[in-house]
Amino acid sequence: MSQMTSQELSIAPEDSDRAVLYGFLGRLMQAAPSEEEIASIRALTVDDTPVGDAIGRLAAAARTEDASSLKRAYQDLFIGLGRGEFVPYASYYLTGFLHEKPLADLRTSMAGLGIERAEGVSEPEDHIAALMQMMEGMIVGEFGEPATLSEQKAFFQKHIGSWAGHFFKDLAASQTNAFYAAVGVLGGILISVEDEAFGMAR
Repeated sequence: MSQMTSQELSIAPEDSDRAVLYGFLGRLMQAAPSEEEIASIRALTVDDTPVGDAIGRLAAAARTEDASSLKRAYQDLFIGLGRGEFVPYASYYLTGFLHEKPLADLRTSMAGLGIERAEGVSEPEDHIAALMQMMEGMIVGEFGEPATLSEQKAFFQKHIGSWAGHFFKDLAASQTNAFYAAVGVLGGILISVEDEAFGMAR
């Protein structure tokens, strides 16, 4: 394991847990997992919390898959021939089209937070994977100092909370692949918990 940075060491354990979950979902939504990643998912430990139950479902689904089958499922669900079963972009979920105002608003927020588009990435920045990874980075201080709770709340409510819950709910209901349906369940729980927590935050 890599050593934690000073910023990561300075954040509360519960925030570290949030960042790990955001990052985990971001990686799963960015690309199909490798054999090594699938093996790690199969071995995940769970508890009796809603998040633990969702992780248990994901681990169980991973035991029936391999890298090849999940690569095909990812292609069918999110890429397809021209378009997959799901279009995991904020602009599409909020307006029905890609490259719309939600993307422009996100780019404005990214500039204000010092978040730059990754080199070699062709997808618009409002992809669900990128947004999960941005939240992870804000929490742990990847873009400078860890973002304050008010900054996290503003970013979440403007760019994630308005649509990601609907996306993950749709994914959870998909009959195409049990593994990605489990990803949808886990994502939906994270969005619900975060939405409730931010709603109580001042």
